[in-house]
Amino acid sequence: MTDPTTPPLILDVLRERRSPSVFDPAHELSDDQLASLLEAARWAPSNGNAQPWAFVVARRGDAAHGVLVGALSRGNSGWLPPASVVLVTLARTTPEHKPALADYARYDLGQAVAHLCVQAASMGLGVHQFGGFDHDALAAAYEVPDEWSVVSGVAVGRPWPVDERTGVDPSTAERELRERRRKPLSELAFGTRFGEPLPVRPTH
Repeated sequence: MTDPTTPPLILDVLRERRSPSVFDPAHELSDDQLASLLEAARWAPSNGNAQPWAFVVARRGDAAHGVLVGALSRGNSGWLPPASVVLVTLARTTPEHKPALADYARYDLGQAVAHLCVQAASMGLGVHQFGGFDHDALAAAYEVPDEWSVVSGVAVGRPWPVDERTGVDPSTAERELRERRRKPLSELAFGTRFGEPLPVRPTH
């Protein structure tokens, strides 16, 4: 469900995107699909072309996934395990050369994940990003080098249609059906000074 205040000025994959909390537990991501998602992230822009991002890929049922599930917060441990794959995102925060690039590592990682999200949406897949897990435990379990930081998780899978859901926690189901909303542009884009809405008036 889209925000009714948003005019159709953007791509369908952006307007219809949402973060599903219920994934089809039988869906499996093919190697080609996974490669497409990672390629989308690989071609994201980055400061100085440093590309300071990496991913630990945890497919549902494999060893990396088991480690991840054991490190989840209570709030994420219910809805997340059925997702087809979870990417644990990493940012190189202490680059070997040009230390100033570290200032943009998380920014660039965010761009890479955003590209991945758009690619996923174009493929009919759902993406739910999250941060509730033991970052230090995963860094140790995955043997992440000190110059890299564990930043977030990205769950990917096929959203489970409402009429096919069984045994879903009521609060999770309610969140899934909640109307999707965003702040109006007047609160996000400013003109002469902060707080003064940019005078943009879409005509359609």
